[in-house]
Amino acid sequence: MSNRILGLLAGLLLGLTSSAWAQGAAAKEPVSDGRTLSQWVTELKTGVAPQTRNAAAYEISGMGPAAAPAVPALIEALDDPAPSVRFPVLVALREIGPAAKAAVPKLKKMMDEETNDEIAAAAKRALRRIEPGAATSE
Repeated sequence: MSNRILGLLAGLLLGLTSSAWAQGAAAKEPVSDGRTLSQWVTELKTGVAPQTRNAAAYEISGMGPAAAPAVPALIEALDDPAPSVRFPVLVALREIGPAAKAAVPKLKKMMDEETNDEIAAAAKRALRRIEPGAATSE
């Protein structure tokens, strides 16, 4: 009988530690407004309305450097047809900072070729934060 009790206690302990570990792993992903970074990235990529993508980009920007895993999706979103989406994407890259270095080539191109002056200026601000020496135009 004592072996049975010990077995039950070991199983219970294993279950509790597994659950705590799983919660700890999920807690490492940044959360904004009750949603994880990966959920906001999904909204950024799949949101039908520009307002949805805009809101997702702003939520990601609020996570700062912790949102670095979103950089590839943010770089993709720089090609969004809506300026109301591209602008907060640039804000998010700026807030992530040096960890967004992969965006530098695209930001340089936007700074030089973007026809929307506000977007071009935001690209330059993002470059200054990510890689200060890259913000000069040749």
